[in-house]
Amino acid sequence: MQKIGWVTLALISTALPATATELRCGWLRNPTPANWLLTDRDTTWTIGAQGGYQAQGMENIPDLGEEYVRTNVNYGYGCACLEVVTDSERDRIVRIEGGEALELSVCRTDPDLPPMRR
Repeated sequence: MQKIGWVTLALISTALPATATELRCGWLRNPTPANWLLTDRDTTWTIGAQGGYQAQGMENIPDLGEEYVRTNVNYGYGCACLEVVTDSERDRIVRIEGGEALELSVCRTDPDLPPMRR
């Protein structure tokens, strides 16, 4: 009986999606209310969409401080690294564990990132 339990547990655990935390760095954008995106070297990740999807842990988005470029009253962009769990099939960030603001020059000089346009 106990042997069947371990086999069942092993089968279930291999069927569950991996939830490894990744470090993703790039342009962190908040162009309009509740819309958040992170563009890194691989893709543009959706963090939140107004009236729809919102990643868990939004409170862990770092304050970009003086390195925040305002493009729409209180909305804009900055450069950051986020510790996240992603859903690569949907290009979504599922959960934000933490993060750190970076100087804009880090993203501006990264050859793997697209230039930021207002």
